[in-house]
Amino acid sequence: MTTTRWAPGHRIIRRAPERHHELGHHAAWYVVAGVAATGLQAVLFLLLQPVLGPQVANLVALAVTTVGNTEFHRRVTFATRKSHAGKRHFQDLVTFAFYAAYGSIVLASLDAVITEPTALEQTGALLAASVVGGIARFAVLRWWVFARRKA
Repeated sequence: MTTTRWAPGHRIIRRAPERHHELGHHAAWYVVAGVAATGLQAVLFLLLQPVLGPQVANLVALAVTTVGNTEFHRRVTFATRKSHAGKRHFQDLVTFAFYAAYGSIVLASLDAVITEPTALEQTGALLAASVVGGIARFAVLRWWVFARRKA
């Protein structure tokens, strides 16, 4: 005797197409925001680097873009998910600290490899590092800050 559970065409594990669509939606908006924020960060860095030096210019550019980028993700990318304000602010702080430390290490490493790197070389190194850090940040935003809550 066969039960409906094992009937032909019946899936034991149900797939939720809306969750797949939601991931694609989140990833697409995340990339759009990331490209815009990273571009703005690069422009700010290039403008500020001759005046402030690479480390401080990176921190200022990062501070300006992190706040705007996170707010965009809250209002657009993950708008269908709720998050606690305290958790969001903590995430802003952690994100800034991560990218500040990460960017400083990247710039220091570049200085160790190249005697006097140009502003364009520094910008390129920071942009490449942003791609790697951005992937980690997407995971943190999607599965921690804007995690789906159980009803």
